[in-house]
Amino acid sequence: MPKYLIKVRLTVDGLKGLLNEGAAARRQVVERMVQGLGGRLESQYWAFGDDDVYVTAELPDNTSAAAIGLVTSAAGGVRTSTVVLLSPEEIDEAIRRNVEYRAPGA
Repeated sequence: MPKYLIKVRLTVDGLKGLLNEGAAARRQVVERMVQGLGGRLESQYWAFGDDDVYVTAELPDNTSAAAIGLVTSAAGGVRTSTVVLLSPEEIDEAIRRNVEYRAPGA
């Protein structure tokens, strides 16, 4: 199953909700959301810096990952950015592919 890194930035409303509910309660919400799409939550970490939360999850497909980003961002408490994660085996497969390409100006 494909793996995704979802980077989350809380809005002011999201911060208020976090202060009201707590981080563990929000993790349960995320886990139920991911499971409801047929996926599995691998990890959820809070962080300093540009992003407030990092979520790693296995999801059935890109459509499921897009649905999470659309629904959570539309709710107004967060803004998300999703990164598709590739295994070493997937990169090895990509290396073996024959790709026709010409660099600009070559």
